[in-house]
Formats: sequence, C-alpha cells, structure tokens
Amino acid sequence: MKPFRIRLTLILMVMIGVSMLGAGITMAQVFKKSHITGLEENMVREIKLLSTTFDFIPMQGADAVSYYTGEAGKLGKLTEARVTFIKRDGTVVGDSESNPLEMDNHSKREEVVTASKEGVGHAIRYSETLRQNMLYVAVPVTSGANFDGFIRLSVSLKSVDEGVRNGWMVMAIGLVILFAAAALISYRIASGMTSPLEKITRVARRISQQDYDARVDLRRKDEIGLLGNAINGMADSLQTQLKTIQDNEDLLQSVLDNMTGGILLVDAEGKIALVNPAAENMLSVSAEHITGRSYDELKQYYELTKLIKEGISERIEIHEERKVYLPQETILRMDGVPMFREQSGKEFSGMLFLLQDVTAIRRLENMRSEFVANVSHELKTPVAAVKGFAETLLNGGVHDEKTAKSFLQIIFDESERLNRLISDILDLSKIESKQSPMDYAPVDVSTFFGTMMETLGTVARKKRITLQTDIPDELFIEADEDKLRQIFINLLSNAISYTQDGGRVELSVRDQQDADGNEQVVFAVSDTGIGIPKKDLPRIFERFYRVDKARSRSSGGTGLGLSIVKHLVELHHGAISVESELGIGTTFTVKLPMLQEQDGL
Repeated sequence: MKPFRIRLTLILMVMIGVSMLGAGITMAQVFKKSHITGLEENMVREIKLLSTTFDFIPMQGADAVSYYTGEAGKLGKLTEARVTFIKRDGTVVGDSESNPLEMDNHSKREEVVTASKEGVGHAIRYSETLRQNMLYVAVPVTSGANFDGFIRLSVSLKSVDEGVRNGWMVMAIGLVILFAAAALISYRIASGMTSPLEKITRVARRISQQDYDARVDLRRKDEIGLLGNAINGMADSLQTQLKTIQDNEDLLQSVLDNMTGGILLVDAEGKIALVNPAAENMLSVSAEHITGRSYDELKQYYELTKLIKEGISERIEIHEERKVYLPQETILRMDGVPMFREQSGKEFSGMLFLLQDVTAIRRLENMRSEFVANVSHELKTPVAAVKGFAETLLNGGVHDEKTAKSFLQIIFDESERLNRLISDILDLSKIESKQSPMDYAPVDVSTFFGTMMETLGTVARKKRITLQTDIPDELFIEADEDKLRQIFINLLSNAISYTQDGGRVELSVRDQQDADGNEQVVFAVSDTGIGIPKKDLPRIFERFYRVDKARSRSSGGTGLGLSIVKHLVELHHGAISVESELGIGTTFTVKLPMLQEQDGL
C-alpha cells in the first residue's frame, strides 16, 4: 500500500509539474514574443522618424558610402541600434558597425524582401559578425531622387534572452517551492485516500490468517466506508460459519475419538484418508505415519488388505470377519460401505470401513457353547448313573442286599454330586448377574481360618497331608464372611485334593500397602501337589475348565469352583493370581483391600 501512496503522490506531483512547466513555457514564449513585438514596433517608429528627419543628400560612389556610414554611426549611438542604409538593388551604402564595401548584397535578406512586399519587414537570425541573435527591421524609404532604398535597424536580443533566462530562473525557484508544497499536499491527499485502504488491507490480511475477530473501524459513508462494512460483514459471516464448522468438527472428532469401533477411510486412489484412535489400537499403527499413504502399508494384515482391495475395485458392501495376529490372535469384523459424492451421486470417492474387535464376543460365544455342552455332560453323567442303577433295582435284578446297598450308595453319591453341580451353577449365576448382595463386616482373620482348618483337617489327615498356617494375630479385614469362607474352602479343598499323600498345604497371610498406599491383605495358598501346566494357566478360572478331567471327576469336583472364587474375589474388589510348576506345586495369591470402599458397603 505504501508504494501505491508514493506512486499516487508522484503522479500528482508530475501532473502539477507538467502543468506548471507548460504554463511557464507559454508565459516565456508570450513574454519573449510580446517583448520582440514591442521592439519591432518601436524600431518601425524610429525608422519612420528617421525617414522624415534625415537629410538624404544625392551622392554616388565612395562619397555616398562615406556619408551614409558616418551618419549611420551617429544614428546608431542615438538609437542604440545598428543602422544600415540599403539601396533598392540591395547594395549597402552605410552601416554603423561594419564597412559597407565588405558587406554582401542584402536584396535577398528576409527583412528586405518582406519590406519591399509589405512595407515593413522584420527577421531574427544569428549574426556571424556579432555572434549573437539579432532582430532586424527594415522599412522602404524614398526621398525623391536623393535616396530610394531601405533603412534597417537591428538590435541585439541579448537583453531579451537575459530577461527570459531571468524569468526562467524565477520560475524555477517558484517551481521548486511549488513542487515542495505540491509534494506535501500530494502526500497528504494520497495518505488520506490510501490510509483507509491500508486499514482494510491489514484487516483482510488478519482475516486471511484466521483472525476472525478483526474488524475495519471506519466512520465513512463513501465507497471506502461501504467496502469496510462489506469486509466486516464478510468477517462476521466467516466467524459464524467457522464456529459452526468447528462445532461440527469437534463433535465429529469427539465421536471418532470415543468410538469403541475402529474407523478406516480409504479414498478412491487407495490412500488412507482417516484412522481413528480405536483403529490405531486395533491395527497397532499411527495415524500420523499412515494417513495419506496406500492401504498396502497394512501388508502385515494380508486378509484385511485383500478385503479393502476387493471393496475398492468392486465398490460393494463388505461384511466379513478375519483373524489377525497383534501378535496374539484377534478376530476383527470388517464392515465396509462404498461412498459416492453427493453432487453427482455416481462419482466414487472411496470406502468407509468399520472395524470391531469381536474376539471377546466370539470367546464368550464359545464359552457359552462349551458351558452348555459341559453342563449337559456334567448333568448327564450323574443322571445316567442314577437312572441305570435305579432301573436295575426296580427290575429286581439285584437280590443280594449288600450289592443293592452299594447301588443305593452310588445313587446317593451321584445325586449329591448332581445337587452340588446345580448349587454351584446357581451360585455362579447369581454372582455373575450381581444378584448376590455383599454383607461386609469385620472378620478376625486368625479366628476365621482356625475354624476352617479344623473342618478341613479331617480330610487332610486321611491323606497324611500337613496343614500349615502363618497368620498374624489381631489382623482384621472387612469382608463378607460367608463368601470369604467360600473362597478359601474352594482353594484349600483344591490344594488338598490335588496334593499327593504325605504332601503339604500352607496358608500364609500378611498385610501390606498397594501402589496407591492403601492397606490390603495378601492371602497365599500353596501346595506341593501335581502342579498345573503353563499352557493351562490362562484358562484355569474358566467355567468347567479342567486340567486333568479324569482326576477332577474322581475327586467329585464340578469344574466351577475356581470360576466362583474369581468372581467372589472381584466382588470384594480384590485380585487373584496363580503360579505353578508342574510336579512341584501351585500357589494361589489373593489380594483383598483391608477396608471396603463406601460404594461397596
């Protein structure tokens, strides 16, 4: 904007300067012309006066030249001009400054030719004799037979030229002063015209830099004021639209960021346009590095890239599940839909894919199927045994009282097993559905386990298993005593059941602080039993999962005990873990908070 202000100032100055220069030249020409015209008129009057007062004496030859030359010198001093007497044939017979005999014939001189035709002749030319511009005026003069020719006066234009030069000098000084004043005035005018435009430009630049609070502060009602108001209106509109866009983007971004499903957007050229955080986690990629690149960058997921390629090439909807390894096996469901631009409705713009990790769902479905199968199998075995032995007894196939009694014992044992199974299933169902209320109360840990060890001691002594405890005195824990008993009855019973004769089962209890500084009680149930293979440890708490199915059934277990234990521990806001080494033994560690939080009471 400043160069424009300077250019505008220069334009105004040039216009003023050209105008002043034109006026000066015109005035100089007028001055020179008027001055010369005045000189000519004055010289004509002088010649006419001479023609009436001068004594023209009839002479010829050298006498005439001498006479007229002498008189011309006298007249030249009086008139302060060069006086020349010229005959009609152009012969010079007298001159106030030069020897007439050495002078050329003047019949062809401009002033002489004009004078002979018009009565008065004048001319301006450079005099080689005097080396300056001269004004020549000639008038024809006839004095009877005494003289017939022309009297010519000539004066130097040096004074005229000096007057013009002086005029130009005065004019130049005036021009400089006027130029200075014109420059100041022009700059003020240009500044007044460009300053509002500069303000508008600065505001427009701020708006282009996304500063939509910028406004033009002008109180004018001309075109510039209208332009400023238009800029302000545009900024208001942009600010409103930007807020709407930002709100929509924030809403969309919030939706994308908080979606549990992964979003993968691939454009028509096969480049990844969008990846939300859920998709980043599922595919172990970074949106920053993969956005804008080809979907082939996901080449480690061959099955997924094959589906993406199929969707882009065929432009069809896709609903498939594929297994990927991240590095653990994961089942992903991919739902893809083709996208088309709204304007034409036919121009393909890419594919939108929704990724869902259905691994847990499929695992639950498998667990449900296994649960139904296991329940059916577990129920079928005792029911079949009860039915078979009952039918045998009813049909009178057994006459021996001892055999009949053994059959009845088997029926009783199987019904007890069936009752335990049903009871455990009901308990697990209540626990999982949060229908089992917790009744928290202070529990004396030492007294609690003392009673429990007396109950389990009989079973342990039959297998000559040593029960050892390491429990500090006066240790209390806030818990549901019945459910706490169910937890450790299961753990200790399992430890005794899976420990060979002559082994050892140990219970240790200690209090400590967790990572957050909260008091907790750690229970460890260790045995010297058969141990659990490492491959089975991740599934040990699943329902009906058995490491040794034959051994479990012979011990009368239902396969639900550890699953119930895990759920009960979680209801106490605790955690359970297991460590085992095959052939050496197993340790179950239970960590429970010493005091339950308020929402658990």
